[in-house]
Amino acid sequence: MARAISFCVAYLLFSTPLILALPSVPRQLCHRASDNKHVIAHHMVGNTYPYTLSNWQSDVSLAHSKCLDAFALNMGSDSWQPDRVADAYNAAQQSNTGFKLFLSLDMSSLPCSTADHAKALRNLTTTFISRPSQLIYNGHAVVSTFAGEACTFGQANSQSGWDTQFANHPDLKGKIYFMPSFFVAPNQISQYSNVLDGYFNWNAGWPTSLTSSDAGNAENDLNTFVYSMQADKSFLDVLNSMSPGRGYMAPVSPWFFTHYGPNSFNKNWIYLADWHLYNKRWQTLIANRTQFDFVQLLTWNDYGESHYVGPIEGAQPNSQAWVNGFDHTGWLSMACYYATAFKTGTYPPITSDQIYMWSRPHAAKATASNDPVARPTNADLTQDRVWVVVMATQASKAVLSTDSTLAQKQTFDAPAGVTLLSVPITPGGIMYGEIQRGGNTVVKLQPQGFVFNGSPVTYNFNALVASAST
Repeated sequence: MARAISFCVAYLLFSTPLILALPSVPRQLCHRASDNKHVIAHHMVGNTYPYTLSNWQSDVSLAHSKCLDAFALNMGSDSWQPDRVADAYNAAQQSNTGFKLFLSLDMSSLPCSTADHAKALRNLTTTFISRPSQLIYNGHAVVSTFAGEACTFGQANSQSGWDTQFANHPDLKGKIYFMPSFFVAPNQISQYSNVLDGYFNWNAGWPTSLTSSDAGNAENDLNTFVYSMQADKSFLDVLNSMSPGRGYMAPVSPWFFTHYGPNSFNKNWIYLADWHLYNKRWQTLIANRTQFDFVQLLTWNDYGESHYVGPIEGAQPNSQAWVNGFDHTGWLSMACYYATAFKTGTYPPITSDQIYMWSRPHAAKATASNDPVARPTNADLTQDRVWVVVMATQASKAVLSTDSTLAQKQTFDAPAGVTLLSVPITPGGIMYGEIQRGGNTVVKLQPQGFVFNGSPVTYNFNALVASAST
């Protein structure tokens, strides 16, 4: 099932520091360096109950326009979800854009303890993998999972279950390129050597091990996480040591905050995403693009965990309190620049001046006056700052302010290209930014209605993302 390891991968892993820019390697050794790259967004089908074909057409069109290649359709056990998936495949096919789809089987929802469960899962898979809009890699239909490491399908263990009842069952053997996201330690991946063609490492998108005790060194800890790629490298080392070597899908994500109480999903924490995690992670993946062919953007529409980049539409999993009014589509627009660089090996020219700004709605240490759910775990990690990205066509000045009167402004050099900036914000503050050139304002941004709060009623560690361009 699995493809052979490219010599280029081994060359880079063991001879080149991961944080360096794309090294010079003989082209004949890097036959995958500019070929067959894919940037994918994770799409939660469970949040699409009200969707029609038209909604899927809009999502496909928008994703394609932002340089994405496919959706990974996270599919759970609701009886209506196959119909939404069918609409998604139809919308992609009708778009005539080449946009593709593949199933991400949500094994935290789908049953997987008996052989009958496996049969149902195979039937579900075979329903879609032959569709014209199915993503094909190395001649096989890509199929993924979210979780599944506890599935046995009636066999002695998970490895045997996935092997005999799914990946190598006659219904699917030779038809799929299986890249599950099993939540196991790197040294356990080799136990699935008969099962997987590649691996999707969901948790490498954020520094998940950081806690509030790390708050004093948050910037350095985040930079170390991003630039070392240790969360990726530990899996890459194992995958490339297998015979033959296996593929790897790397995640990238702009944010993570969830606020469900014990009487709900009981998820109430943040992962650190400050200090431009999103941009730095993209840059690092691009610099090391010869080691893998897939990047998955987390996510298009997972509102409950606040890492959505698509429009706020469809249904929400009772996350309205921290999602409504907090647009993230600026992060989607920004992704086009990086996705193009990952797929081609060259950053595209910046043809319009752009400014992006984001911040949380209240102070990190504020105490909510009327929230039945506690302050989120790891809230002390996050910074009271406005994060700014300037994409300039020429050398410019960035003028930033969080002063509601705009009496106090800070000016920064913004050379041609991408500049990452930030400024502190205090209660009563706003977001304001300009790109200036030759004494003239080229772009101005001030999201209306945003005021940084020192005394929130409920906790909200989501971000409002605003952008403007010429």
